[in-house]
Amino acid sequence: MNPRTKSQDIRDLSQNDIRELVAELGQPAFRAKQLIEWVFEKNVCSFDDMTNLPKAFREQLKEAFAFDTPTELTKQVSKDGSRKYLLEYHDGVSVETVGMPRRNKLSVCVSTQAGCGMGCAFCATGLNGLKRSLTAQEIVDQVLHVSNDFGERATSVVFMGQGEPFANYDEVLKALRILNDPDGIGIGARHLTVSTSGVIPGIRKFADIPEQFTLAVSLHSAIQSTRNKLMPGVKKYTLFRLHEALQLYTEKTGRRPTYEYAMIEGVNDTNPEMQALCDFCEGTLCHVNLIQLNDIEGSPLKPSPIHKVEDLQRRLESRGIETTIRNSRGNDIDAACGQLKQRFKVQKNA
Repeated sequence: MNPRTKSQDIRDLSQNDIRELVAELGQPAFRAKQLIEWVFEKNVCSFDDMTNLPKAFREQLKEAFAFDTPTELTKQVSKDGSRKYLLEYHDGVSVETVGMPRRNKLSVCVSTQAGCGMGCAFCATGLNGLKRSLTAQEIVDQVLHVSNDFGERATSVVFMGQGEPFANYDEVLKALRILNDPDGIGIGARHLTVSTSGVIPGIRKFADIPEQFTLAVSLHSAIQSTRNKLMPGVKKYTLFRLHEALQLYTEKTGRRPTYEYAMIEGVNDTNPEMQALCDFCEGTLCHVNLIQLNDIEGSPLKPSPIHKVEDLQRRLESRGIETTIRNSRGNDIDAACGQLKQRFKVQKNA
């Protein structure tokens, strides 16, 4: 597919830039305040939606600027109400994002990179490697796209889609602050969660920021040799050093990190693996999310049976460790990261 032509996105301008622009176009100063409200507070994605601006002024803006929002290539809708999207940006790269409605709330799972360079054995995203990192606005645009499609405001966002967020730290933090801004999208800090595969420098920096954003760590094994095979991209960040960094994080912030543990039959659901996880967590401030691995077509890795998941939950809770079995959403669609993109590519080339 040919990349779309990129026009300058008006959202790349600062508020001072907009004030200067309005003056250059011969508009009264109060028009700058109106334009700033539309762009930064109401988060519209079309000049036509700026209904209190004169039509002639809107046409001037259209000639010079654009809202370079992603194009929806395809969408899947699950029977549980979840919707998964494949979105394409101006240069032809595409990412997946997911909207998950539940009891008058809408959670959005966003990608932070197009592709991924971490090479996790159980993830479809890394099959084609890393294309590039996303800008903060490109990350935020995923949330806006889902909100517009559902016709409701997003109440929480998880940075758990494609890519390693801490490999794109500055843009991810900027996106978090845009989403959290009370004069803009206004999502509470504790409802904004970043999931890392265990990039320790990112965890240490995240511990120093003032906002109470939530941290999740994809753990998947507390035995070094197993984790190295499952997650080769973080092999240099050993479990011992990771444990130290997480202890530092909790001491500095007082916040409870979540450990994501995708259970894989015969790999990380054995007695030694369960024991190691309990030992890693015991005595620390943490919450463990147990997940049955998404069954990816063609992968030799299969999800653990539910009785093993429940057994591990009992073991953890007996050691005083808060544990939840997370129900997978969208099991009847391409739920795992990268699956929808792979399927779309196959269908397109068929």
